Amino acid sequence: MNNKVLVTFSVPSLEAKYDIFIPVNRKVYNVINMVKNSLYELSNGAFMIEKDYILYSGLDGNAYDMNLLIRDTDIRNDSKVILL
Repeated sequence: MNNKVLVTFSVPSLEAKYDIFIPVNRKVYNVINMVKNSLYELSNGAFMIEKDYILYSGLDGNAYDMNLLIRDTDIRNDSKVILL
């Protein structure tokens, strides 16, 4: 397995989707924080960075455990996830 995967993040608050590389050796909560910062920059400040977000599977809608490493989830290249 490579050290990063390309994931499509659906962000309903922005009504947008973003393809972002994320590291597989980080915990879900660390990845959420990294993605929050990226989305804030990509949206020119429209994304609310102070809010707490949860990452959901785009396939079944289940929330990911915040303490799991990405590699221990079903997130792989071309996975679709939802950030709410």
